[in-house]
Amino acid sequence: MLNIEIDGKPVEVDHGTTIIDAADKLGIAIPRFCYHKKLSVAANCRMCLVQVEKFNKPLPACATPVADGMKIFTRSKAAVEAQKSVMEFLLINHPLDCPICDQGGECDLQDIAVAYGASGSRYTEEKRVVLNKNIGPLVSTDMTRCIQCTRCVRFLKEVGGMMELGLINRGEHAEITAYVDKSVDSELSGNIIDLCPVGALTSKPFRYSARTWELTRRPSIAPHDGLGSQIEVQIKDGKVMRVLPREKESINECWLSDRDRFSYEGLNSSDRLTIPMIKHHGEWHETDWKTALEFAAGHLKEIADTRGGDQIGVLVSPNSTMEEAHLAKKLAHGLGSDNVDYRLRHTDFRHDGKRLGVVWMGCNIPDVEQMDRILVIGSNLRNEHPLLAQRIRKAVANGAELSLVNPLDDDPLIPVMHKAICSPNDMVNVLAQILKAISGLERLSLCLPKSLNELLENIKVWDNSKAMANSLAGHGDLVDLVSPRSAVFLGNISQHHPRYTEIYSLAEAIASLCGATFGVLSAGANSVGANLVGAMPQVKGLNAKAMLESPRKAYVLVNVEPELDCHNPALANQAIAQADCVVALTAYKSDALRNAHVLLPIAPFTETSGTFMSMEGRVQSFKAVTKPLGECRPAWKVLRVLGNTLGLQGFEFDSSEEVKDEIFGGEKPSSVVWRTLNNNLRELIDVVVKVKLEGELQRIGEIPQYQSDAIVRRSPPLQKTKYLAKPVAAMHPKLLAKLGIEDGDTVLVKQAHGEAILKAKADSRVHSACVRIAGASQATLGLGDLMGEITVEKIQVTAPAMEATA
Repeated sequence: MLNIEIDGKPVEVDHGTTIIDAADKLGIAIPRFCYHKKLSVAANCRMCLVQVEKFNKPLPACATPVADGMKIFTRSKAAVEAQKSVMEFLLINHPLDCPICDQGGECDLQDIAVAYGASGSRYTEEKRVVLNKNIGPLVSTDMTRCIQCTRCVRFLKEVGGMMELGLINRGEHAEITAYVDKSVDSELSGNIIDLCPVGALTSKPFRYSARTWELTRRPSIAPHDGLGSQIEVQIKDGKVMRVLPREKESINECWLSDRDRFSYEGLNSSDRLTIPMIKHHGEWHETDWKTALEFAAGHLKEIADTRGGDQIGVLVSPNSTMEEAHLAKKLAHGLGSDNVDYRLRHTDFRHDGKRLGVVWMGCNIPDVEQMDRILVIGSNLRNEHPLLAQRIRKAVANGAELSLVNPLDDDPLIPVMHKAICSPNDMVNVLAQILKAISGLERLSLCLPKSLNELLENIKVWDNSKAMANSLAGHGDLVDLVSPRSAVFLGNISQHHPRYTEIYSLAEAIASLCGATFGVLSAGANSVGANLVGAMPQVKGLNAKAMLESPRKAYVLVNVEPELDCHNPALANQAIAQADCVVALTAYKSDALRNAHVLLPIAPFTETSGTFMSMEGRVQSFKAVTKPLGECRPAWKVLRVLGNTLGLQGFEFDSSEEVKDEIFGGEKPSSVVWRTLNNNLRELIDVVVKVKLEGELQRIGEIPQYQSDAIVRRSPPLQKTKYLAKPVAAMHPKLLAKLGIEDGDTVLVKQAHGEAILKAKADSRVHSACVRIAGASQATLGLGDLMGEITVEKIQVTAPAMEATA
């Protein structure tokens, strides 16, 4: 530790601490523009100049490490004069447009200019003008205001993983720009708006819509992925105007993904359902809540009494709160049904009842940065978990080795040490090879069950699989660690896989042999919470897939659009169409709910209270930040009143907090959570290594990040990004040549009993035995499972016909 003095105040700091960090520790404000605690030091704005004893000129506080006995003066005459000089230079070319600038009221330049700026400028020449750049639908630019602090450049390179902006020219002609004809496409791009200390980069959707002092700020939790990012929702006249990150070092640090930042634009979509509706003779009619609830309760009760409770299926969105999932389960049980599930996009449920507890990510989020070896199985990290991807990026930058087993070779913008790009079905084979290599490497084969040892005897281990095993065990070429901290994670592609049970079993065995953390990166905001409350079938109930394959007479849909949220859109549409009664609790009216019989308008996350449980097991409650729109009601309250109308017991709740208390039995949530989280299997599930499907081609159907749920799908700025291009049939150039298809040709894709007409696209990132076709899209609703056997053939079709088909 070093003892220093700042403005006469002594402080003890670590070796390597900079002056600006030491001053922040003491609460002494030093003005800065280019410095940010999460970015590398650039020291190019010079606003943080301070006087240091025995130095004959001011020093930049952000780039000067302290020394023992150092005396620093931040408010001396020399320091203030230096800071004022820098301020004068920064304002020479800055436009005087504060009254119309979106940054007004929260601008660092404004604030610091008040303290260090002069009353007038000595600069009489013409100010320079910099042309604005179009860098996409999310970030607006006014580059004449830019002071070249390079925060945006450093963020996109160091945190986002790719240098999408840069500084060109020199001196007065220097300017920030993107590559020619390129936009900023990072899934974290919105953070450069927060980082910009002036009004050069502002939010394009928010632009000119409100002033910062007009906004009311309320805390909430992001509802779109399992990270549980903490957000600040800003309101004006009862409408959500903007969403910003709340700093939480152990979760989202000070960042926010674009999905969480800009999805609010979908909250007030024209699709919002604000009044209960009942279908009569094929036509929708608005009604009151009493009539709608009695209609729904009457039909559900009639089916339960005459056909049996097992003829009722309840599907719950994994983005629903714990309270909503709990009451949906209670409603199903009250009607005599155990058919309730939140795993809408899963296709393999053989491991149900064979796990010891609730599935989670296996560690805390900050622990990811401390890992030495990471194996990710079946995941497009940037698409599924943007902020977790940057944690892994940070770990690799610190020396960790990343290995991937995936059917897609998308660039994670992270250096990958080893990777196996294989067809979805071959993933089981690759994992079996890694397991065999690790068991031989550690001489631990006796620890494996006899059946698995016999299976592994016939597996041939490829060099790539052996290299991954060496890496996980800490015997890599770069660093030989005695006991590395390793992690094995399963992503969305693994969870949607038709052989998820075998992938899970092999991954758990790999992790246990090498002493690694084993976890599942859940997709929904509350997947872990829905698992904990038991919103899934027990002994005799049907899972989500079975409920659609064996259609029920009635369905209750909680925040679900079946065609877009289920594993098989064609199957979901068929099952819902055959039902005698479909009760949909939804925030939106849409074509995906055309076969429903009653629509009950529920409030989205900003208009209700509830609890999300993140994939690390963190329980986070939130309150409504604004009043429900129209006649909308919180979903937990709708389920409660529906239970009361049905005459069911146990639905006497006056608040969501009372529902939460029932979930945790009055105990402290953390006590219940850490008692139930467990990824281990009770018994090894039989694993059959099958190298390829009987058919020739296999579909890879991932869900684009801006199509993941109903709110995101209705956010106009997110729908304009490059991630939402029209779905295509992407194939490896070798496969295109084999099928006699050229890039851009129109093809007919057939899967199960459905089909879709798409454009073929050459994509070398796709395995040569697969076709990449996105799910959750209107253009692909006729297809089946996200991963299954398909056929592709070239056809001749006119453009109008193709548009009509799409």
